[in-house]
Amino acid sequence: MGVAAIESSAGQDRHPGAASASMPTDRLRVEHSAWDRVKTYVALTKPRIIELLLVTTIPTMILAAGGLPGAGVAVATLLGGTLAAGGANAMNSYLDRDIDALMSRTKARPLARGTVSPRSALIFAWILSILSVLIMALTTNAVAAMLTALAIAMYVVGYTMLLKRRTSQNIVWGGAAGCMPVLIGWSAVTGGLTWTPIILFGIIFFWTPPHYWPLSLKFRDDYEAAGVPMLPVVADRLKVSRQIVAYAWVMVATSLLLIPVAPMGWIYAVAAVALGVMFLWEAYALLRRVKRQQAPREMRLFHGSITYLALLFAAVAIDPLFF
Repeated sequence: MGVAAIESSAGQDRHPGAASASMPTDRLRVEHSAWDRVKTYVALTKPRIIELLLVTTIPTMILAAGGLPGAGVAVATLLGGTLAAGGANAMNSYLDRDIDALMSRTKARPLARGTVSPRSALIFAWILSILSVLIMALTTNAVAAMLTALAIAMYVVGYTMLLKRRTSQNIVWGGAAGCMPVLIGWSAVTGGLTWTPIILFGIIFFWTPPHYWPLSLKFRDDYEAAGVPMLPVVADRLKVSRQIVAYAWVMVATSLLLIPVAPMGWIYAVAAVALGVMFLWEAYALLRRVKRQQAPREMRLFHGSITYLALLFAAVAIDPLFF
């Protein structure tokens, strides 16, 4: 029997036996509704973005410790980082709910669909953000806690409120917030910062534009309709493709700079060179297709860039375990 039929028959029966028989169904319906609500709030945090941030945090902590970091520090940092990213993302969802409703890529988000109220989403975002800073302050150190608070402010105020709707360089400078987990992870382990985490920051900073601009190329019409001046909205595809190649070269160079500074062993060195060649190959392939006025197949580079970052930071984690 379908759900609609069950609800209909439950509404028609009035005798005590029927009422008691409907209770399990009512309980299941309440549980299902509660679970849907949980999924809605989880969706506000944009968990896929959080996964990518953790991919960079864990290897950085291993490199900082010269091996496996203490379990307590690792768990606290990952928990604090997850809550910080979730709070910032939820705040972003609250502030961008108007344009999210206009874009096909984001119109299914909770606030765009109206499955959660703006007030509830804002309260949820503040709770996660405050908890994240408190956890970092109480379980790691003041430097890591301050960097966590700074990361949230950079993403919410810097990127979402000030840059995103005003400049085509929004993802360049606003993307710096996504680089902060490596600084947070390093300081959580060591209590301070050195040139090594700054170079890791630089890798992600220069990776962000050639990672995100292909996606912006794919959904250019969405951003234009929403009035968001992503680079592909204000520049032609050729200029965007050339910018992607330029940033890719700087990103690869920065990744190689880590070898003498950290210093890194041959495992990371081989991975950085091989992955860099693969990334540049895809970037130039995109540029060639654009020049020939062919379908750019921009999502090849977008998905490939995620693989690049994950494998590069896997090498960051593995290398210190052997050298």
